[in-house]
Amino acid sequence: MNKFARITLTAFVFALIFAPAAVFAQDGAAAATAAQSTSLLKNLISIGAGMVVIGAAYGIGKIGSSSVESMARQPEVAADIRGAMILAAALVEGAAMFALIVCLLGYLL
Repeated sequence: MNKFARITLTAFVFALIFAPAAVFAQDGAAAATAAQSTSLLKNLISIGAGMVVIGAAYGIGKIGSSSVESMARQPEVAADIRGAMILAAALVEGAAMFALIVCLLGYLL
């Protein structure tokens, strides 16, 4: 597992562990504590949105670099590789856009 994947996984696990505690830790607490937990949750959502964008950019970059390398090795199938690259990049971008919208809705609501 490379360094980027380890950092991403660590941040994701950290968010999964501490976000529910911030949301449900309101037993008898004052309104200030509720505001602090909401603030923490919004901060974690913002970090999640940033991770979505970074992950999508990394994935599309890997798709592009691999396809250019493949086209350089086999120029006769460049059109097929280009089509597959555009399709894969569109799927990654669509999944990233969906995740980003979910993060933004969580932030706004």
